[in-house]
Amino acid sequence: MVMPGKLLAALLFAAAAVCAAPSAADAVAAGDPGYGPLKEQMSRFTGQKGATYAVYFEDLASGRHFDINGDKLMVAASTVKMPMALYVNNLVLQGKLHWHDRIAYHKATDYEDGSGVLRYEAREGDRYSLRVLTSLSVTISDNVAFRMLARHVGRPNFIAFMQELGGRTVYPGGKNLTTARDLAVYARAVLDFARRHPEEGKRLLDDLANPIFHVGLPEKLPDHVMVAHKEGDLDGIANDVGIVFCERPYIMVVLSSGIKDGRQGFADIAALSKMAYDYQQGLK
Repeated sequence: MVMPGKLLAALLFAAAAVCAAPSAADAVAAGDPGYGPLKEQMSRFTGQKGATYAVYFEDLASGRHFDINGDKLMVAASTVKMPMALYVNNLVLQGKLHWHDRIAYHKATDYEDGSGVLRYEAREGDRYSLRVLTSLSVTISDNVAFRMLARHVGRPNFIAFMQELGGRTVYPGGKNLTTARDLAVYARAVLDFARRHPEEGKRLLDDLANPIFHVGLPEKLPDHVMVAHKEGDLDGIANDVGIVFCERPYIMVVLSSGIKDGRQGFADIAALSKMAYDYQQGLK
């Protein structure tokens, strides 16, 4: 669902309000919520699943957070496309890149199976704008678009960017591994970007809120609740990282491994997300 301009602008204003690091006084003003019961509920749920789950939750009003296996190494899958989109947006604002820049497709370096349309449509030498590639990588999780972006910006530069944001586990040994805690850092960075650059931030959040894959964090939430997120899946893996713009906004990350069925994995993510949403609604 595409958000009306006024509503999205209001959500961006909310993002600006919560992005500043909460102080102790902020926590008191926000009711200093205790999240022990929610963590216990989620722990019981994931403990019965016969798979490994990593969860990170942060209430943006108070800064209170908790995790379950928050620092456990997990396969990032396509969740890595969120910080890539943020990095490209930063480079454009710095004038180092431009949205109209065109990047040529080279099958030897850019082809990858899986999600997306470019693996079917792109021919050697075809050129695509930076804007198109960034949008495709987020909205339809296009793997070829992501590889083209990574080649264009330089993977070492991308790694350095994630580390500068505060990522601790960034492509260790060249592998696409991460932690739930690190992905929460990148989600908060998206909010900070939206606060500092409302126009570009609005577009980035709108892309993240309107992907073709929308069955994890938002699946069981009311349709009017904006969820800017990035899913990722591989065999045995279902992941989601996002910002939920309900009356009491929060960041949530759920990573999994060893699941038997992808649909069930995302159904479990949706169930965990609904637990968080219901808890937040009870605090407002």
